[in-house]
Amino acid sequence: MAHDEGLAEILRGDLADLPGITEKRMFGGLVLLLDGHMLCGVHPGGGMFRVGKENEAAALTVPGAEPMAFTGRRMGGFIDVSDDALADEDRRERLMGLALGFVRALPPK
Repeated sequence: MAHDEGLAEILRGDLADLPGITEKRMFGGLVLLLDGHMLCGVHPGGGMFRVGKENEAAALTVPGAEPMAFTGRRMGGFIDVSDDALADEDRRERLMGLALGFVRALPPK
């Protein structure tokens, strides 16, 4: 099963004016990176945001968000989201804000 290209386009649009964004195919989907650091992405059945461990509790209050356990093991600092949550502008904006706040604080690779 492939990722939803329409959802990938939504994320691309959200980040279009931000310098330092690149794309990489991973997790059976597409990941968008900021200055070489994983930021967000889409995979079959939903998407993900890298919010950092300190932002996980806030991110998990967003309907449709849950801890990411892509390989069966929880990935701290990463949030998995449903297609519906990813498509919803308000929920996506909240999660993207948390992810950008975390990733922008990391040193460029």
